[in-house]
Amino acid sequence: MRELAQRLLEYEAAAGKASDTMESPTLRVYDKLRQSLGEFAGVAGFQSLASRALTLARPEAPSLGAARVSSDGSLQGVAEIETQIDMDKHQAGDGGIILIACLLGLLRIFLGEALTQSLLRNAWPGEALDDHTLAHGRSE
Repeated sequence: MRELAQRLLEYEAAAGKASDTMESPTLRVYDKLRQSLGEFAGVAGFQSLASRALTLARPEAPSLGAARVSSDGSLQGVAEIETQIDMDKHQAGDGGIILIACLLGLLRIFLGEALTQSLLRNAWPGEALDDHTLAHGRSE
């Protein structure tokens, strides 16, 4: 799942540079997942899943300690963390990768592979997310 999360974050980082957006890649990936899953499971369903993903990610990424999922499912505190850790960009990126990987893992556990793949294709239509990468969370 980490490789898939990293791939999505890299894609959004490149897309952000092209559009001159200031939003972090982690937030862009998170918001696309929130929109896609929110249409399926509703705000409360996504908020619950995202809160669990954040709880699972914190031991591996202590930089996420100040992050929180609000009642509408939005992620708060990540952009501030990513800009505060400018001197160690690798650590900030790892926190985002870990969080998104946890969220993707929970999606696969609770929704199954087929529905998770469908939600990812809905969030990133036409992108280079091949079936093998989606099914295994990594490319070989």
